[in-house]
Amino acid sequence: MPSPRRLIAGLATATVLALALAGCSANASAPGSGSSSETGKPVTGGTLVYLEHQAITGLYPPGAGFYPNGGIVNNIADRLVYQDPKTLEFEPWIATKWESNADATEYTFTIRDGVTFSDGTPLDAAVVAKNFDLYGLGDAARGLTVSEAINNYQSSEVVDKNTVKFHFSAPSPGFLQATSTINSGLLSSKTLDLPFEKFGPGNAANIIGSGPFTVDNEKIGTGLDLVARKDYKWAPKSWSNQGRPYLDKIQITVTPEASVRVGALLSGQAGLIRDVEAQDEKQVTDAGFQVFAAQTNGVNNGLSLRFRNEKLSDIRVRQALIAGIDREELVKTIYTKNYPLATSVLSKTALGYVDTKDAFGYDPKKAATLLDEAGWKLGSNGIREKDGQPLTLVVNEAAPQPRSFDALTLVSQQLKKIGVDLQILKADAGTYAKAIQDANQVQIYHSMVGRADLDVIKSQFYSKNRNTLLNRDNADQSIGDPKLEELLEAVASTADPKARIEASQTVQKYLADQAYVIPFFEEPQVFATANFVHGFSSESVGRPSFDAVWVDKQ
Repeated sequence: MPSPRRLIAGLATATVLALALAGCSANASAPGSGSSSETGKPVTGGTLVYLEHQAITGLYPPGAGFYPNGGIVNNIADRLVYQDPKTLEFEPWIATKWESNADATEYTFTIRDGVTFSDGTPLDAAVVAKNFDLYGLGDAARGLTVSEAINNYQSSEVVDKNTVKFHFSAPSPGFLQATSTINSGLLSSKTLDLPFEKFGPGNAANIIGSGPFTVDNEKIGTGLDLVARKDYKWAPKSWSNQGRPYLDKIQITVTPEASVRVGALLSGQAGLIRDVEAQDEKQVTDAGFQVFAAQTNGVNNGLSLRFRNEKLSDIRVRQALIAGIDREELVKTIYTKNYPLATSVLSKTALGYVDTKDAFGYDPKKAATLLDEAGWKLGSNGIREKDGQPLTLVVNEAAPQPRSFDALTLVSQQLKKIGVDLQILKADAGTYAKAIQDANQVQIYHSMVGRADLDVIKSQFYSKNRNTLLNRDNADQSIGDPKLEELLEAVASTADPKARIEASQTVQKYLADQAYVIPFFEEPQVFATANFVHGFSSESVGRPSFDAVWVDKQ
């Protein structure tokens, strides 16, 4: 019987070929051809075949950080304000203007007239309030979580049809930025009444936003279509396209195998693919296609060292792990120039970035000395031991992250040279989800989070958010490092902009000084387009934006 992996690859190939045969008149031109590309004048109409390597898991905006989810939400749900992906500045979108009080505990937004959801219902102050009451407070009875982008939310107040005011229990200086993210995508009143499971696979067409596209033709685990709203006319002023999307439709097809995605692109069967793996970039560019490496502007790809575990409780062991990993070799061996070596827990392009690279230098002799001092002595098999226990640690393979297993395999080889046995957890989804919440099962956590705001560092490490360090013990709810909690809370609740940046920098330095993290690289989202595709761009965290995309007509 063929393996599941081979079956998936075969199905993906068959699907791509079927799409190509069915829709070749829309976008199956040969690479480099097409009359419209010479004039640069957008063409309205046509279908784009877009190959995504993972299926959606849910479209509830606060939980849509997974890139396949966010890519859909970004195109079906508008936001109150727009964040320019290059300058990271804000401009009006559904809100025409806004203001806040001095301590950032009240925000008032004016909602533009004439905006409707795709079901025809109006987008007014009342539905905006309903959106943020759900995102800011959650609804445990329906399984709907609080958005990690919103802090200290208290209540909303509908002042009139076009004016809504939000109240916070403590300063919430990051709220304006939060209103620009896909986590705050505006949904219709009827959609907001759904339980958690109704935001999941099989229900995508029922998630109603006011964005330039709607969802149609979903096939669970296989893909869906985004269909243009022909009445869309409320884009931010900086968008090149102020009206309806140029494309009629985007066929999103889940294609797990990287070689199938690249092959479909190069043969003209697909116009756009996501997750071009590092080893495939040269093949794509050598063939004359464009590669887009959109930075994610947040917490870098790297490792969280769970210091509450007995083996990692000694800072000397954590410092030894850092000194024993050659991050430059990792990036040069497995990745490309699109994956810059990390110099902090945050990307250089992130708000509040500060350089802490000196804390992450490669020095295997120093690593060996630190482990000796911590009482971990080399055993006969080359693995260090203490009190009869080997220095064996477990790290998770992070499937959404680029080449996670390859990277961790190299890290394991490097650490073995200093006597550390690093095992990589590869498991089914249920086992994995449980294991990563237990520091006795997974001592080192591989992850990243992309979000272009100062609160992103809190989202990653705070006990009530992602809690990647497991500072909060899930068994007894105790906190291992209260100071870290206080520093993260200051980032989210400091009203003065300059002081807030300083608060973020203090956290970055503290994480480095305590040897809590090992950042690898600044993670991009890597796309490639065929030469008959124009106008592709991404939002501030690298999710695709299709409003201005057009294809050459044949």
